Amino acid sequence: MASSIGPDRKICLLVHLTIFTWYLFTLWTNCSLQTADRHPGVRSYGGRWKYLTFINLVMQTVFFGLCVLVDVIHVLLPVKQTRSEVPLILTTARDFYFTVLCFPVGTFVFASFWTLYTYNRELVYPKFLDDIIPVWLNHALHTVIMPLLLVQMYLQNHKYPTRTKAIGALGLFAILYLSWVLWVHHASGIWVYPIMAHLSPVGLCLFLGGASLTMAPLYLLGEELSRMIWSTT
Repeated sequence: MASSIGPDRKICLLVHLTIFTWYLFTLWTNCSLQTADRHPGVRSYGGRWKYLTFINLVMQTVFFGLCVLVDVIHVLLPVKQTRSEVPLILTTARDFYFTVLCFPVGTFVFASFWTLYTYNRELVYPKFLDDIIPVWLNHALHTVIMPLLLVQMYLQNHKYPTRTKAIGALGLFAILYLSWVLWVHHASGIWVYPIMAHLSPVGLCLFLGGASLTMAPLYLLGEELSRMIWSTT
C-alpha cells in the first residue's frame, strides 16, 4: 500500500512523461489513420469528435500533460515556491480533472465498450473496423486506459472535491455529451453508435439515462479506491 508521502517527484515525472508520450503517440496514430474514405464515422458529421472514446483519449492526453507540467515545477522549484499561487492552482486543477473527469469517464469507456463488445460487437464496434483500426490501437483506446488510471491513482494521492460539486460537474459533462450526440442525429440523421439505431424512443431514453447515471457510481468507485490505497495503517 502506498504511503502518505508517495513516490519521489522525479519518479512521478518519469512515469508521467512515459504515459504522456504514449498518449501523444496513440492520439497521433489515431488521427493519422487513412480512414476518411473507409470509416463512415470519421467522414460523417462531427468526425472523430462525436465519439466518447476519442474525447476520452484527448482528455487523458491533456491530463498527463498537466501532470508532467506539475512534476517539472515541483522538481525545479524549491519547496516553498511550490506552495505559491500558480503551482497550487495547477495541482488543484490536476486533482479535480482526474477525480471528476478522467477516472469516471475513462472507466466508463473501458467498461461500457467491453460489455457491449462481449454481448454483440456489432452494436458498438462492427467487424469491418478490424480492417481499418489496428488491434493494438483498439486496445490502446479501450483497454490500456484502465490500468494507466490505476497506476496514476497509486502514484499520487489526489484531493477529492465535495461530492455535490464533483457529481454536479460530472453530470454537466454527461448532459453536454448527450446533447452533442442528439444534435449529431438531428443534423445528420445518423446515430453515433450502432446500438442506438436498434432502440425504440423509450429504449433510447432508458439507454442514455442509464449510461449517464452510471457516471456517479464510477466517481464514488474512484473515491473509494483512493481511500483504500492511501489510508494509513
